[in-house]
Amino acid sequence: MDRFTLRLPPDLARRFDAAAVARGGRSRYLRALMERAAQAPLPASEPASPGAKSAKLTLRLTADDMAMLEAEAARAGLMRTQWAAALIRRRLHGRLQLTPPEAVALIGVRRELHRIGVNINQIARALNTAVMEGAVLDLEVAQLAAFASEIRGHLGGLDEAFAGNLAYWSAEP
Repeated sequence: MDRFTLRLPPDLARRFDAAAVARGGRSRYLRALMERAAQAPLPASEPASPGAKSAKLTLRLTADDMAMLEAEAARAGLMRTQWAAALIRRRLHGRLQLTPPEAVALIGVRRELHRIGVNINQIARALNTAVMEGAVLDLEVAQLAAFASEIRGHLGGLDEAFAGNLAYWSAEP
């Protein structure tokens, strides 16, 4: 026989067990539900791309190791399976593995750089179309220099974030 395994929140498991008691228990009730679901016509599905399939990896860890894994995953804002998969992908592919907070921060940096780029475009357009006196031109050039400095700061922050991310997922402590 085939086996299905799934994870449920404790509350849902308790409610399902309570409903299953009157129907012969968890396995019998689940089989009956699956039989009814299998009788319904299958929805038309699009063929999956060949690279879309995934395989399952099962790990057995001591209770202490599992607790440490869960704590580390929680610190990264990931579930333990997501954290373990990110660690494996980092080692296999050598790419960044961004956690949700890191991805949000990266989007923020991108937004700021875009804003700065728009401002630089406006200044460049004004410089190209206007005849300016020395003091006004000096102010515009100073503004461009300030934007260039701000961009360098953001790029330095990105470099630090990427280096920190790569270091976090690397094998060396």
